[in-house]
Amino acid sequence: MTILTLVRHGETDWNLDGRIQGSTDIPLNDTGRRQARAAGAALRSTLDADAPVVVVSSDLSRAAETADLIAAELGAATPARYPGVREKAYGEAEGMSVVDFRKRWGDGTTTVVPGAETGDEVRDRALESLREIIQHARNATAPAEPALVVVSHGALIREVIRAATDGDHPRPGDRLPNGSAHTFLIDGDRLRLVSYEGAAIS
Repeated sequence: MTILTLVRHGETDWNLDGRIQGSTDIPLNDTGRRQARAAGAALRSTLDADAPVVVVSSDLSRAAETADLIAAELGAATPARYPGVREKAYGEAEGMSVVDFRKRWGDGTTTVVPGAETGDEVRDRALESLREIIQHARNATAPAEPALVVVSHGALIREVIRAATDGDHPRPGDRLPNGSAHTFLIDGDRLRLVSYEGAAIS
């Protein structure tokens, strides 16, 4: 069994301004760097001290820098980058404020945004990429099971949580803060959510 921790990248100026980033490559701001270091320190106290740590990220700079800072805190190797765990592409909505998005498309659950990925597409892409990442991490640390940390993005992490809980989580109104960690147990092909935002899953 492998413990997988998905971490949302630290804050960017677009996060601060309430703008939709999607696949647009926006760097961390100073708050985001502090959040990344704090996430790494928190993981250092919660990960299995006897397990080899593998940190990877999406290839977008906000996730990549977050992963680099976390890896430094954990004494892990330089993180590999995987485009398959980058954020949902929001098409014409990228760069818009959340307020303007809702005025035009509502909450986005029933309206198709031109050029945007669907939730199903994001989930399928994420799960396929995570299978690849998990296999690479296991190969790198065999025969030991790795403590695997994947730095990704809010919408993608939400889709993975939904897949692991048959849609029970995240609950309505839940948000995944920048720098937050979400823990899963990987047993064969089965993905089970253990905790998110510090809340244990029954």
